[in-house]
Amino acid sequence: MSNGWGYADHNGPDKWCENFPIANGPRQSPIDIQTGGASYAESLKPLKLQYDPSTSLDILNNGHSFQVTFADDDDSSTLTEGPISGKYRLKQFHFHWGASDDKGSEHTVDGKCYPAELHLVHWNTEYPSFGEAASKPDGLAVVGVFLENGAENPNLQKVLDAMDAIKCKGKQTLFTNFDPTVLLPESLDYWMYLGSLTTPPLLESVTWIVCKQSISISTEQMKKFRSLLFTAEDEAACCMVNNYRPPQPLKGREVRASFK
Repeated sequence: MSNGWGYADHNGPDKWCENFPIANGPRQSPIDIQTGGASYAESLKPLKLQYDPSTSLDILNNGHSFQVTFADDDDSSTLTEGPISGKYRLKQFHFHWGASDDKGSEHTVDGKCYPAELHLVHWNTEYPSFGEAASKPDGLAVVGVFLENGAENPNLQKVLDAMDAIKCKGKQTLFTNFDPTVLLPESLDYWMYLGSLTTPPLLESVTWIVCKQSISISTEQMKKFRSLLFTAEDEAACCMVNNYRPPQPLKGREVRASFK
């Protein structure tokens, strides 16, 4: 835990600027979405998300969160339209969550925090690779979905069932035939703004698309998230909780809404 960045007092978000000066840049994420200041934009099209379950590859505990990775060498799983132009391929999805149900999401809405937030990360196919796209202002598009405490969500079960195999940092296992469409809310109304990755290297390359409607997760299901560890097998166990960056200053950016 002493090496690199993390979410503890000694290496958490408040310290990231020491190694990543862009942490104080003009388009950092997440933000607090203030609904009164978000302007409806008629030009914002509905999102078109087309995912192929056969592109789902594996699930990994990377010591900061867990992520499900997708094959991104063809256009089988893509995001088009919405606030972007061109075609963006799905690379991975991951979550951020808190130690309790009153905090955990990275974005907030009028100051309201959710227990967790899902991020579906896509890259612009105008560029030859994810790595190259991540350094371009229009390189990435991330769809954010809030998880709200409530009814058990059966669509999360396959993800939760895989967690026992990836409890510790560095653990990875196959995770095939999964369609992330099941993790999307019924309504795809969204807010959008120009921002950054919310983890180092904090590159300012993300078009953020944050869904207005949340999906549910039960208290028991949230406990499963919190059973994961930041630490490797040979380290003293440290539960993976509060792996989120707090909202950053808006710095004059415009937040637009696809709905009235």
